[in-house]
Amino acid sequence: MKPLVELHEVERRYARGGSAVAALSGVSLTVAPGEFVAVIGPSGCGKSTLLNLVSGVDRADAGTVRVAGLDLGHASERERTELRRRRLGIVFQAFHLVANLTAEENVALPLALDGRRDPERVRTLLERVGLAERARHRPGELSGGEQQRVALARALVHRPALVVADEPTGNLDSQNGARVLELLEELRAQEGAALLLATHDRALVARAERVITLRDGRLAAPA
Repeated sequence: MKPLVELHEVERRYARGGSAVAALSGVSLTVAPGEFVAVIGPSGCGKSTLLNLVSGVDRADAGTVRVAGLDLGHASERERTELRRRRLGIVFQAFHLVANLTAEENVALPLALDGRRDPERVRTLLERVGLAERARHRPGELSGGEQQRVALARALVHRPALVVADEPTGNLDSQNGARVLELLEELRAQEGAALLLATHDRALVARAERVITLRDGRLAAPA
């Protein structure tokens, strides 16, 4: 089966204090369609950088990043945007909810941007993350954990082929964390989505098919 995600000898460096700091060094890995991969490692090890490259919001300095057949190093900004809009579901630690939209409208936004509507899908996802009664509330009226669950529902609404999430249960209590994990597993089983999650949550790690460890920007375990 052809990989959904392919990274080969990827390098990403940032300028800091007049010198270049390597966030990722020689990272190669693949993610198959429908696979659940957890990325672990200490803070600052490169997990978020890896997810930024896979989601196309950042570019590698060297190496190849290919997602759903698209070489992100050579793709135009329009192609990268289309990939995110139609094939990827992204949840980052900064939730990026639109402040003047309700929870319901935020979840529906990926569909609206693609000229589609699916009110039933939106309602179902809000129910699944325990926010049916908060659907008409704006982000400023929601707790951090509630905002995180809205961001997750928004990432899943368009049935992505790949979910890329940075600490998707980081602000949630154990009950809501379990609910999110159940929803992600259901997405895999019913819709064949692959999951690439950076996490410190042992429950998520325990359910992953494969665990990748990053340390100082390098893979510390076979990928």
